[in-house]
Amino acid sequence: MLLACAPAAATDVALIGTFESKAAILSIDAAAPKTIKVGQAFSGVTVVSVEKDRAIVEIDGKRRTLVRGHAYSSSTKAAGPQSVTLSAGSSGHVIAEGMVNGGAVRFVVDTGASMVALPGIDAIRLGIDYRKGEAGNVQTAGGPTPAYRVKLNSVRIGGIELNGVEGVVIESGLPVALLGMSFLSRVEMRQEGGRMTMILRY
Repeated sequence: MLLACAPAAATDVALIGTFESKAAILSIDAAAPKTIKVGQAFSGVTVVSVEKDRAIVEIDGKRRTLVRGHAYSSSTKAAGPQSVTLSAGSSGHVIAEGMVNGGAVRFVVDTGASMVALPGIDAIRLGIDYRKGEAGNVQTAGGPTPAYRVKLNSVRIGGIELNGVEGVVIESGLPVALLGMSFLSRVEMRQEGGRMTMILRY
């Protein structure tokens, strides 16, 4: 469903799930989840072992332990503009496996959303104390629900990482996180066919 610009080695690896002790389901550089068996390698990542909610992987010759719902991010920056290319899924929506404050989050790209929006359950998992933020209400399919404005330390999609991103946490009624304009306004978006390329502007 997603394609990311392929660097020489992976920069972001998120553990989405596991299949017994046989395989890990990984998202590499914001691409669609890929099932990789123990002992196999994909896009510069080798799965060494898997157990319950964690996996040991080898990246650039170094072993890392990934915990489900969290991600490893390399500190190495690729030369040239930071960018990522995504493809629309069968629903027509562009979905990106990203990170917020270092934790894995699945986004729908939504140019109609003014800010990055997180469901309450994701905010809790990420350790965001959102109820300290400015409170309000938003309208969802299930009716009005409490919402809280927050400042996100970091939001990362593929090779693009932004700090200090305005966001909103919607306690209920939001089924998936939205990548809104508080992130998208800081990138250049180019669409060609079914693909969207984002390039960091500032």
